[in-house]
Amino acid sequence: MMIRDRILFPFWATLLCLMMATPSAASAKPTLDTMFSPLLADPLEPRIAVMPWLDKDYLQLDIGSSADLYQNEEGNFAFGIDFATYSLLQRSSNFKFPVDTIDYLFGVNFSWQKELEQCQLPFDTLSARVRLSHISAHFEDGHYDEDAGAWIGADTHPLGIPFTYSREFLNMVVALSSDDLRAYLGYQFLWHTIPDNINRHSFQAGLEVNTPGNTYLAADFKLLPVWDVTKKETDTFRGTWNLQAGWKLDAIGVEHVRIACNHFTGMSRHGMYFFDDESYTTLGVIVDL
Repeated sequence: MMIRDRILFPFWATLLCLMMATPSAASAKPTLDTMFSPLLADPLEPRIAVMPWLDKDYLQLDIGSSADLYQNEEGNFAFGIDFATYSLLQRSSNFKFPVDTIDYLFGVNFSWQKELEQCQLPFDTLSARVRLSHISAHFEDGHYDEDAGAWIGADTHPLGIPFTYSREFLNMVVALSSDDLRAYLGYQFLWHTIPDNINRHSFQAGLEVNTPGNTYLAADFKLLPVWDVTKKETDTFRGTWNLQAGWKLDAIGVEHVRIACNHFTGMSRHGMYFFDDESYTTLGVIVDL
């Protein structure tokens, strides 16, 4: 596995550098105005977000974005890049935020859209996005007891600490949308994963509705494999929900910024806790660059 990781990293890095250097007659520079709009309630979209937990002393801090490197003149095809970090911080006294764990994601994406004519459904656009991505996760200083000189929970963690979490995957999303409504379905396939023996398939569905006053409601549902810590393999699947209500600040001249309240329940989004079942509510600010 270690040899394969050393091969994969330079491959991804070279591919990203080449794509960033590729000239284009239709679009000669990257644009953050991506053809496929970010999924509002998906907690693993690249974004900038500060989301304190309301029921526990944790803080989610996300830093990332997607950028289209190329959009064709017809406006129906694009390819771009994704970079993101997803951090879980502890909230402590004296305005300190020790980082418990952090996930790193990077990859490339391809987008396509088509205007629908005489559609019987309340949609006018069909769109799709395909992503090729790598994600890895790591415990940080907030998960280390300096006085004891040991990782917190090392004796009880089912995989031991430290352990390697790394995945390469293909993610596909197809959406129907209009000005005030979007519905989507998704599928994800893991072609390489550490730890292994986890089911390679997961599924996704979601709905986004614009409501009065520049507010919105969004729901993201994933059917994710559950990794049994005793068997060290996938045992079943678990539904994972992220429900979001928010206010887009475009009406007051602040574009791409929203105040959002989330309720998450299901399998943890963080790789170091990928086998854990979590439930929490957050309230904060999200920036979709």
